[in-house]
Amino acid sequence: MSEIYLYDSLSNKKKKFEPIDQNHVRIYACGPTVYNYAHIGNARMAVVFDSFVRLLRNKYPKVTYVSNITDIDDKIIEAANESNIPINELTKKYTDIYNADMSNLNVLHPDIQPKATEYVEDMVNFIDKLIQKDKAYEKDGHVFFHVPSYEGYGKLSNRDIDHQLAGSRVKVSNIKKNQQDFVLWKPSSESQPGWESPWGIGRPGWHTECCVMSEVNLKIPFDIHGGGQDLLFPHHENEIAQSCASVNSDNPEDYAKYWIHNGFVTIDGEKMSKSLNNIILLNDLLKEHDGETIRLALLSSHYRKSLDWNENVIKQSKVLLDKVYDFLDNCDNDPEGEIDESLIENFSNDLDIPKVLTSINEILKNKNSSSPGTIKQSLLFAGSILGIFDKKPSEWNMQIEISDSELAEIEKLINERKTLKENKDFTGADAIRDSLLEKGIELIDSEDGTTWKSKN
Repeated sequence: MSEIYLYDSLSNKKKKFEPIDQNHVRIYACGPTVYNYAHIGNARMAVVFDSFVRLLRNKYPKVTYVSNITDIDDKIIEAANESNIPINELTKKYTDIYNADMSNLNVLHPDIQPKATEYVEDMVNFIDKLIQKDKAYEKDGHVFFHVPSYEGYGKLSNRDIDHQLAGSRVKVSNIKKNQQDFVLWKPSSESQPGWESPWGIGRPGWHTECCVMSEVNLKIPFDIHGGGQDLLFPHHENEIAQSCASVNSDNPEDYAKYWIHNGFVTIDGEKMSKSLNNIILLNDLLKEHDGETIRLALLSSHYRKSLDWNENVIKQSKVLLDKVYDFLDNCDNDPEGEIDESLIENFSNDLDIPKVLTSINEILKNKNSSSPGTIKQSLLFAGSILGIFDKKPSEWNMQIEISDSELAEIEKLINERKTLKENKDFTGADAIRDSLLEKGIELIDSEDGTTWKSKN
């Protein structure tokens, strides 16, 4: 397979991927905070990194993928209080829903999915080490990371700290040494979840959680760290500061060698937000569309660019899937040929999926110029990284977005047609077939009975 090139957010350029250990690639991506249903922005991150992992596994003998669950957070506490249920009940509910939704998108379960609450002792030890190194300090039960103590701060986000400090309009907290200092540990009241620590009963800060979970499970430095573009600052910048400070380094690569960030999802050109009431929940979307269609739609724009979500994106994805499955359904069992080189090159070039999709359309358009076996192998290779095309064509062709009542009507007509054929009324049977075909439903007769597929 071709050499893989990735766009590294740290260096702001495309770089050849050279793992620390050629025999074991290690990757971490920040997972969801589980206090509500996942939205399509969360889903895009999961799908993008799943495809990255699939690509890496195509080339390297071992890939360990870690993506966490944040199950302690102020938003979680607030949501549990509003629902009047225990926090662990809330987080289990939404963790299970998240994993089920991801499975419906054919996102492979991470090799390790750590939960923040399982690593609090490690976090306490980590924070204490930063205090001992004079990189953090305690005040009134809070522990803060002292940003000016870390000279490498701002390298990922390209932010000048002196400029930030001088120009910030944020009021300086009277318990912070510096307005840019961020919390590592915060005290908990009696009504809030808390753990014992040298600084009193409290809970860890979000940035610290990912530092510890990534280090414990992958050791540092590891190869790739990533997540959504919104995490670049301050979350990932603050992760770097803590982890590098803990090993006396100002070089972010001593935490993770490459940094990858996927772009936002917009809705008809507008950013998703509660105020605009335009947040699309994945759980709702899965009730309307097949997971494979949603997944392809989420991958249809280059992962580093914004993806504008609209009905056309879904329709285009469904059309391509129909084309591929129609071909696979009719392809001959010819000897396998070579995988189309353009697919390999485009995947390897910073996961350029839009160009991959263009290649797939070209392959199907010019299908008479290659053997069916060669085309099939190329399509299945592409699908193995995209996470699609792995259904049986007959299963895909049975799918159509209809109501339960419409489905019942189709089955009723199929049974009526069966009776007509048994009574030698072939004219009546053909009339039913033709009426369904007009509605976009093609009947398929076989020795096992009659099935149907959508022709829309």
